[in-house]
Amino acid sequence: MTVLDHRHPATVPGWLPGATAPRTDPAPLLPDSSPLRVLGTEAQTKTDPALLRELYRRLVVGRRYNQQATTLTKQGRLAVYPASTGQEACEVAAALALRPQDWLFPSYRDTLAVVSRGVDPLEALTLLRGSAHTGYDPKATRTAPLSTPLATQAPHAVGLAHAARLAGDQTVALAMLGDGGTSEGDFHEALNFAAVLNAPVVFLVQNNGYAISVPLTQQSAAPSLAHKAVGYGMPGRLVDGNDAAAMHAVLSEAVERARAGGGPTLIEALTYRIEAHTNADDATRYREEAEVTAWREHDPILLMERHLRPAGVLDDELVREAAEEAEALAARMRAEFHAEPELDPMSLFTHVYAEMTPQLREQSAQLAAELAAEAEVEAR
Repeated sequence: MTVLDHRHPATVPGWLPGATAPRTDPAPLLPDSSPLRVLGTEAQTKTDPALLRELYRRLVVGRRYNQQATTLTKQGRLAVYPASTGQEACEVAAALALRPQDWLFPSYRDTLAVVSRGVDPLEALTLLRGSAHTGYDPKATRTAPLSTPLATQAPHAVGLAHAARLAGDQTVALAMLGDGGTSEGDFHEALNFAAVLNAPVVFLVQNNGYAISVPLTQQSAAPSLAHKAVGYGMPGRLVDGNDAAAMHAVLSEAVERARAGGGPTLIEALTYRIEAHTNADDATRYREEAEVTAWREHDPILLMERHLRPAGVLDDELVREAAEEAEALAARMRAEFHAEPELDPMSLFTHVYAEMTPQLREQSAQLAAELAAEAEVEAR
């Protein structure tokens, strides 16, 4: 490809072919001026009631999952838990928008999305329990390990999506990030490569207002995070991240667009983290209670109840069934996490290299000998 191959028409005054002129009309890539909403709008009446009920059920179960995981952390059963309380609409919609052959690339705050995809809660929380590796089989579940480093999962998603397209697979990768992740170099590299390669990947940024304690205004001067998409040559979408129906609509559209060869999309979901960053954080040091209260009034579950009951989509029976399912999940989590895990120290050496290095073989043999000696002493 040379500069003469650029799509820019050579007839535009003042520009030499290809070198400096805009090559793509940015207008179609720009996000909406205000976040997309479905609940309480005309679009709600056109949305499948069964889908709305399923989203509500998943929200209720997801909220209880967050509450129980937070409690387990306070009881010392989890080392840490970054709750997604308040952000459940993003989590459940992301899982529901994907097909079985697709891949999810979650961050450390996205265990609810992993569970909503069908991964067992005990396995999804294993990493945060600190008792073993990822806890679930990424290949079998088509769900990458929870990424603690910010945004490093984004280029992984692009690589997998590009490889799938080269192989002729109808696979889409969905990478989940926080607003803090958009300040990382990995974010830039991932979006740049995704657009250049036209990779079937969707980037979902959950903008909850803070990168731990740093407000968004101190980390980005962009009109919105969705506007960053234009710089890479992909569409940007701005959506109400607490409107589960809107989230599902935007995500499904982006996923199927990618599957059809339309390339990547950047989605910014405006949402809010109701809880502290983790159990090691004191959120009262950097935000006012009035701000939290305002977002509680825009809670994802509250929004659905407010708009689905008058429409006859939500009734007492569904509310009861969802609550019972949520309590059953919480009870199972309590029972399973109160049992001590069976640990295998030798697993330290697995899943590191396809073929163990000489140094690891030596260390593995040394540990095996020490464990055998301890067992012999205990047996006396």
